[in-house]
Amino acid sequence: QVQLVESGGGLVQAGGSLRLSCAASGLTFSNYAMGWFRQAPGKEREFVASISWSGGSTVYADSVKGRFTISRDNAKNTVYLQMHSLKPEDTAVYYCAASIVCFGVPPSKKYEYAYWGQGTQVAVSS
Repeated sequence: QVQLVESGGGLVQAGGSLRLSCAASGLTFSNYAMGWFRQAPGKEREFVASISWSGGSTVYADSVKGRFTISRDNAKNTVYLQMHSLKPEDTAVYYCAASIVCFGVPPSKKYEYAYWGQGTQVAVSS
């Protein structure tokens, strides 16, 4: 079965950096666009970033643009989220997800993603 396993979360001070990883198995990874979402306590899950199957196209939420970078390594079946200049408002559980949308701009809506990981906690202290 499809498994997405996130790692790399933790506690960091404001202004610091973290790199999240998501290892995929049970699917042909290069056929899927991948995305990162996050959910803070008491809030809805929100889009963070997405990347096309080839890595040639990326989309970012305005709140992370210029600070976060999504990338993928299809040989390793892994997608990454490099986060810099972290802020307390970035505190959330971060989820990776796989979308069957293969063409065009990588999706940013939750309903466009078929598979989800269990999440990794990111906490940013002020």
